[in-house]
Amino acid sequence: MDFKSAVDGLCDKVDHGDVASALGVSVQAVRQARLKDEAEAHRPPPKDWHSALIRVAEDRVWHYRRLIEALRADKASKQHG
Repeated sequence: MDFKSAVDGLCDKVDHGDVASALGVSVQAVRQARLKDEAEAHRPPPKDWHSALIRVAEDRVWHYRRLIEALRADKASKQHG
């Protein structure tokens, strides 16, 4: 693994589009649900949002776990190679 790939993997982020996709709603729906309750454009969060966000968070955990293992393996191969 090269430095650029490692940094890109580390800086990979979740955005409103990822959340919207997991929830099966539009990005606008996510943004409106994040507004303060008293805002005119506020909408309630999508149904079963907890489960969807848990899945997104778990995907991130696995992403970083794979990155960690790849970095460790790369470091070990360079030390012994």
